[in-house]
Amino acid sequence: MPSRQKKVIFCIAGLLSFGCALSVAVAIGTQFWVKGTILCKTGAQLVNATGPELDKFVGEISYGLFHGQRVKQCGLGGRPFQFSFFPDLLEAIPASIHVSVILFSAVVIIFSLVAAAFFMYNAFGNPYETLHGPLGLYLWNFISCSCGCLVIILFASEVKLHRLSEKIANYKEGNFVYKTHSEEFDRSFWIILFCFTVHFLNILLIRVSGIQFPFQESKETDTSTGAADLMY
Repeated sequence: MPSRQKKVIFCIAGLLSFGCALSVAVAIGTQFWVKGTILCKTGAQLVNATGPELDKFVGEISYGLFHGQRVKQCGLGGRPFQFSFFPDLLEAIPASIHVSVILFSAVVIIFSLVAAAFFMYNAFGNPYETLHGPLGLYLWNFISCSCGCLVIILFASEVKLHRLSEKIANYKEGNFVYKTHSEEFDRSFWIILFCFTVHFLNILLIRVSGIQFPFQESKETDTSTGAADLMY
């Protein structure tokens, strides 16, 4: 592949990696990971609410990795309030999973920046060390891609399997029981999925640019060397 075309591919991949790092950094600080509605089950059962009457007992909830907002609805009007995971909700949520999501998100940011720097270095420099060349490009993108996948899996399991929204809604609620009425992942969660896809595509772009996968060339060389040794 011509060097100019290879530079263009590496520049595009580098800009995408840099954009992913910024996007994930912004996503971590927002409360737009999950949005949904919470039903005040106790209040609805007391008045046997059905149909349109049930709307009076359905509140809203939205949260991210650090904080969120909830509107309580128990038939007497909405009562909005803010909440934070640290340290308020540590007793109620699966803390190990939640902290792992934050740590893996941080790793995605770090290695996305590293990948962006190495793409630019390979586009305009003359890499000759192993980690500065093809192996480094594959490695940093693979780490970012893997960590992004782990963030998606862990956070989805925390929300769906561990019923995170219900645990937040029922935290220190002695008289009322709340149940998830509707729930969906919000835009910050989909940013992580987008970044996972970008890093996966970056790996394909490296391959399209004509660079061999790591160790492929060395294995071919070893095979030919071994054959030559057998001749002698």
